Amino acid sequence: MSIVLEKTTRSPILCEAKDFVTGLYDGKGKMLEQTENLPILSFSLGPVCEYIVRYFGDDIYPGDVIFHNDVFSMGNQNNDVAVYKPIFHEDKLIAWAASKGHQADVGGSVAGGYNPRATEVWQETLRIPPVKVYERGKLRKDVWDLIFSNIRFDIVAADMRAQIGSCVVGERGVLKLVEKYGLKVFDSHKEYLFDSTEKMMRAEIKTIPNGVYRGESTVYYDGRTPGSKYKIKVKITVEDEEITFDYSDTDPQTDGFVNGTYTSSASATLLTFLQMVNPDMPHNDGMVRPVKIIIPEGTILNAKYPAATTFGNHLCPPNADAIIRALSRAIPKRVTAGWNQLLCYLTSGYDPRKKDNYVDIGFLGLKGGSGATHGVDGYDHIGMIDASGGVLDQDYEMFEQQTPYLLLHHEYWPDSAGAGQWRGGLGVETKFKIGGEKTKVVTFGDGDVEAPFGLFDGKRATLNKIELRYPDGKVYKTTSKDLVEDVPSGTILFQQAGGGGGYGNPYLRHPAQVAQEAKNGIISIEKAKENYGVVIAPETFEVDLKETEKLRKKNK
Repeated sequence: MSIVLEKTTRSPILCEAKDFVTGLYDGKGKMLEQTENLPILSFSLGPVCEYIVRYFGDDIYPGDVIFHNDVFSMGNQNNDVAVYKPIFHEDKLIAWAASKGHQADVGGSVAGGYNPRATEVWQETLRIPPVKVYERGKLRKDVWDLIFSNIRFDIVAADMRAQIGSCVVGERGVLKLVEKYGLKVFDSHKEYLFDSTEKMMRAEIKTIPNGVYRGESTVYYDGRTPGSKYKIKVKITVEDEEITFDYSDTDPQTDGFVNGTYTSSASATLLTFLQMVNPDMPHNDGMVRPVKIIIPEGTILNAKYPAATTFGNHLCPPNADAIIRALSRAIPKRVTAGWNQLLCYLTSGYDPRKKDNYVDIGFLGLKGGSGATHGVDGYDHIGMIDASGGVLDQDYEMFEQQTPYLLLHHEYWPDSAGAGQWRGGLGVETKFKIGGEKTKVVTFGDGDVEAPFGLFDGKRATLNKIELRYPDGKVYKTTSKDLVEDVPSGTILFQQAGGGGGYGNPYLRHPAQVAQEAKNGIISIEKAKENYGVVIAPETFEVDLKETEKLRKKNK
């Protein structure tokens, strides 16, 4: 399903960055298996599938195809539009195939869907509650036209057809299994799989000491009130084989678009916790049975209707920070230091070469480094924790073909990683020239106020930054939630995505390893001395062991 979707979509958001997820669910909507290219989307398909089963009841038939993006009926983000296809065997509903992808546009007042000025959902999107676009195999042309008359780009309709095709592939695969083994075997093995996976998760939770662990983090700037701050607070209770994440003390929702939905926030909780348990555990309904997540309505992580919520997926990094800080006291060798928080741009405008409008999300430049963990350096240029490496870069040449831009610079950013016995991952610097007309630049994210934290004497990393350098010499440093209109052709967009935090005392890192990274340009000789206490000869990159020992002893 995932391969089909990658090969048949047209938007670079999908066919290159792979900002989508595909999955299979049983007749009740319970998760069977998923391909989690973007983990923050992954745990949103199941809850919506269960909602659709309740919503339609007996009014579901072979050949139906259902669209959904509504954040107030278990959706996670407006742009993430899902397709659901029921799978029938001999007139019995036995399973569902589903796909969800970030679409290039979903209506609303700003092309591309991100509107930092939004205060309510209608300023962000066309809401699509569960709606059949095919019924009993026949296209409902009126419904289809209603939806796509409210979306700016024809590419979206083409990509939604690709999502339908992905679900058809899933349907075929499930029916082949049932035809080969029979429905009785299919159902019994499914229940065995759920039960065995639940046992695996319970065994993992049991390795965490019983107790109550608290952590918090800060969300900076709601897009409306300069200097505004919001706390995410989590209380994690471990009791034998069960774990509860309680966000009851988290700050109230904002009056802007910096709010989450229950589904996006619960997905963030799950994907963060899964990084701390057995990576070979199957992802199905059994996995989530011993996990309880409490997120009261009206908090920044679960905003009440009709709040604006487009930023919700991007509350995952601070949510993860709170969880990591809490569990670092319980399982110190299984957590990471802080990851770089997303700061991204979305650009839209008119391409004079193609005489057409375009939209682009800058996956190329947003991918900073991950936090280090016990025994392992962080990943370089991996991206935000809610993607966990699943979101890919745009190809350089495709980037220049699909947008009126000229890429000037895209490299690792030296000295961006937090120092430690195990260093954080490197971030990147990106620079390109805008050649379009009527260009809008929307920025969304965080990480320009507080850098990713280090753990256990590890150092913090670097801040994010996006600048617009105009042809007349003016430089505008964007905020983390900004909308800049009428950006002139010839403007340079410069972006720095920071590194990840370090883990452990940097003075415990072997001097030869520090010297090798200095030679490779990962860190400067100055930072090697300042952060690691390693004195390196600039001509030969040899370590001065005597001076290094003296410096480390002095600053110990």
